[in-house]
Amino acid sequence: MAEIHPFYEAHRDDMESAMRQRLDLAEPMLRERAHLSDVDAVRQKVMDEFAIVLTQMPYVGGAASRMSDFFMRLTGFMAISRVLRRRGVPVTVIGEIERQTYKAQLLTQPEAERLAAGDHFMSAENQILLREQAARSVTESHQAEFPEDFVYDFVEPAPNDSFEFGINYRACGFCKFAGRHGDREILPNICGLDFDAYATRGIRLERTQTLAGGASHCNFRFSRLQRD
Repeated sequence: MAEIHPFYEAHRDDMESAMRQRLDLAEPMLRERAHLSDVDAVRQKVMDEFAIVLTQMPYVGGAASRMSDFFMRLTGFMAISRVLRRRGVPVTVIGEIERQTYKAQLLTQPEAERLAAGDHFMSAENQILLREQAARSVTESHQAEFPEDFVYDFVEPAPNDSFEFGINYRACGFCKFAGRHGDREILPNICGLDFDAYATRGIRLERTQTLAGGASHCNFRFSRLQRD
């Protein structure tokens, strides 16, 4: 069996724990929405598939790359999608189950911590980091070293724009992953997780197109949600 990259191996326990929590949260929906009665067997199949996914995860720079966290948080949903698809569950139902499960998981974190993370993401300091990593992502040297990484541009708002800043992803690590491993059909489910990931941190994401949907780029636009 292929080996797991040492960076992901170091985080393996945490990733597996997160997967088990997701499956706990998904269990009622697996029974009611996917009409699966042998949930224990499904759970084991998912964890077995996740072990395979861990060996497939591309290394894109480890802690030095903000995109490493995206892979560690979201590629587990590829394992869930693969197993449910083999069981004949419609892709749209899989997407609904995954999105509701992910939102429930995110909401287990205390609100104050979630909102603090959102404030950090929107901060001027983080925007400086985003600009730097975006500029690096488009260089030939970075793409040669990390060919499976995302490629993106930082987008400054025009005077009449309502968003605070944006990111245009010109190449997507998940699209590359899905293309390599035969997961294109379930790829849109990963895209659907983004909205709740940001909303639970107090951030409004607006996006009208995706690479997975055939567009030239994914147009992420960020602004702060109003708080009571």
